[in-house]
Amino acid sequence: MGFDFATAGRILFGAGRIREVAPAAKSMGTRALLVTGAAQERTASLAVDLAAAGIDSSFFPVDREPTVDLVRRGCAVAREAKCDVVIAAGGGSAIDAGKAIAALLANPGDPLDYLEVIGAGKSLAAPSVPFIAVPTTAGTGSEVTRNAVLASPEHGVKASLRSPWMLPRLAVVDPELTFGLPPAVTAATGLDALTQLIEPYVSVRANPMTDMFCVEGMGRAARSLVRAFRDGRDVEARTDMCIASLLGGLSLANAGLGIVHGFAAVIGGAFPAPHGAVCAALLAQGMETNVRALRARAPESEALRRYERIARILTGNPEAAVEDGIEWVRRTCRELEIPPLGAYGIGSEHVPALVEAAARASSTKGNPLPLTADEMRDLVVAAL
Repeated sequence: MGFDFATAGRILFGAGRIREVAPAAKSMGTRALLVTGAAQERTASLAVDLAAAGIDSSFFPVDREPTVDLVRRGCAVAREAKCDVVIAAGGGSAIDAGKAIAALLANPGDPLDYLEVIGAGKSLAAPSVPFIAVPTTAGTGSEVTRNAVLASPEHGVKASLRSPWMLPRLAVVDPELTFGLPPAVTAATGLDALTQLIEPYVSVRANPMTDMFCVEGMGRAARSLVRAFRDGRDVEARTDMCIASLLGGLSLANAGLGIVHGFAAVIGGAFPAPHGAVCAALLAQGMETNVRALRARAPESEALRRYERIARILTGNPEAAVEDGIEWVRRTCRELEIPPLGAYGIGSEHVPALVEAAARASSTKGNPLPLTADEMRDLVVAAL
């Protein structure tokens, strides 16, 4: 067996560690582009700390999932201000935007020169400018991944800008920054984190190192996701979910994903649907579809045994069967009030195009086995 593993240059985890961002940034540059999410009040202290450290900052707010054009605008702002370090403080959207901007500041051309699927897919020629990621949600794990997902409305899809040189120089995960998350955001991002622990665990690229992260992360998410949803200031639950999100990012970056994220990329590019909520709506049905296909075409697959382990971790029952794990996910989604895909305007008339596009998505390549078009169609229809 052989595998690669790469992650952020350094990871700082713990309450109050956002205060270490400014000193670290000062060692990397003198002018920062500060990319922020919609809830800027959670990281307001960061701007004060940067100014006190003698770092000039230019702000670039990201209030929705990033697009190719938004990244172009961010690069223009950074170049105009002569920024030599990029700091992204927000959810996955802000971090992906910052990651893409940092990469393009160091490489000539347009985002489409480097994007997968819809672009030329060229390799980056140089490392990103120094980049620091500070997540304020517990879901995407983008602070430790080597790609940035960008939407292209004109193409109707999302695609990744991907390179080992895009890994953040520093990731700072401070659970206190997640205390203000609304319950709906806690639910969607938390189920995204869980999906990013389940899919790498059964991926064709699963390896012993990511397996450790997946098992630990699933256990923490199982015991704490509902608690964090019910009480946003539950310190233990918020800490667990930040760890689960971080471990999910480490896992997906090094073992890949699967059919749920394959569909999520396509749906997110074509409909105004939050990424985490789409993953949540698809997760149980994605698990059930994979298990049925594995039993029919690969009954000796290690992935089937892994789905049994997932069920035992999620339920806490050492005797749990695969179906118990799937039902746990369905019950949790109901408790967290996850809407079906139809809530975002997706109807049966859209299914054929979604299936065709998801079959080409890079995440789908990690699925434990190829699904047929009929299986993919039934998966989406069941989630409507």
